[in-house]
Amino acid sequence: MPYVTTDDGAQIFYKDWGTDGTPVVLSHGWPLNSDAWEATALFLAEHGHRAIAHDRRGHGRSSQTWHGNEMDTYADDLACLMDGLGLEEATLIGHSTGGGEIVHYVGRHGTARVAKLVLVGAVPPLMVRTADNPEGLPIEVFDEIRAGERANRAQLYRDLADGPFFGHNRRGDVAQGLRDAFWLQGMACGHRAAYECIAAFSATDFRPDLEKIDVPTLVIHGDDDQIVPIDVGGRRSAAMIDGAELRVYTGSGHAIPDTDRERLHADLLAFIHS
Repeated sequence: MPYVTTDDGAQIFYKDWGTDGTPVVLSHGWPLNSDAWEATALFLAEHGHRAIAHDRRGHGRSSQTWHGNEMDTYADDLACLMDGLGLEEATLIGHSTGGGEIVHYVGRHGTARVAKLVLVGAVPPLMVRTADNPEGLPIEVFDEIRAGERANRAQLYRDLADGPFFGHNRRGDVAQGLRDAFWLQGMACGHRAAYECIAAFSATDFRPDLEKIDVPTLVIHGDDDQIVPIDVGGRRSAAMIDGAELRVYTGSGHAIPDTDRERLHADLLAFIHS
């Protein structure tokens, strides 16, 4: 299987599909892995692009390191992948935690290899409520997720899949297979990595990173997102990124890459080609 090796020896698994066309790098959410992007990677590869998706360290087939389960290292791991594959003029697409990863990559490594960004239900600018971030969610929300991760992570992932992640608690129409795939990918994530990543996605302040973005950016967010509410995430990120376009998916929840595939794929292709 293909891997790149980071400076601390971690092996980052990646999929590299399609032709030598314009590269598109897909970054997944918590506690998932690159399998979460397979439908989109297949679509983009079939439309002439080089689709690359990696497993974040601690997730899926990448090394389950004891250290490095925080956003600085995630961004540096992405840089290792980008540099190792020699990618140029890449479009970076990040869902949920992956949106934070690609934004933090830009904050730490710039946009020399990047042509465009797409944030899908992404966690920036800052999820947790603080004195200077009153729009955020109370820390008790994330403490509850941490408690579930420690007590019975298998049940936590089942509850998330059957409830707010896909919006199945409101829609009641999300296929069992999609919910099972979420659970399976979650259980493939290392326990320590999954636990520490909760702080990485909720407490990392991405506001300085958003100010550094100097490439065209598309922000896609569902207005019924129960994981990253649009007023916590998408609307604020779009307002902070110079020239960003906000596209609101009315009635959609958090799992847009699964529940809104056809619309998302059409929007991604149009944006990449614009």
